[in-house]
Amino acid sequence: MPGPLLHVGATVLCSHAGQAQPMVANPRVLVNGMPTVTLTSPYAVAGCTLPPPPAANGPCLTGQFITAATRLLSNGTPLLLFDSQSICAPTGTPLLVILTQTRVMGM
Repeated sequence: MPGPLLHVGATVLCSHAGQAQPMVANPRVLVNGMPTVTLTSPYAVAGCTLPPPPAANGPCLTGQFITAATRLLSNGTPLLLFDSQSICAPTGTPLLVILTQTRVMGM
């Protein structure tokens, strides 16, 4: 099923409402004038509300997507989609894609 491509302007949050931003953009493919993001780019998380140990295992510091497009590559690396799966460290919870562009779709 096709899904919208992620770009650097997408709203991505950790499961505890921390803002996540890609550390590396992909300037070779633009959507809405903004670079897309590939599977290899880690995300930096700021503002996670999960408490640190010993109360919990937070806050989320980084996130990494583990699934991406299977048919859409840039420089041989899969591009991220709206429904790509991810995991945050050190909490093990997912990143949540809240909003992205909807004009360019990928599989």
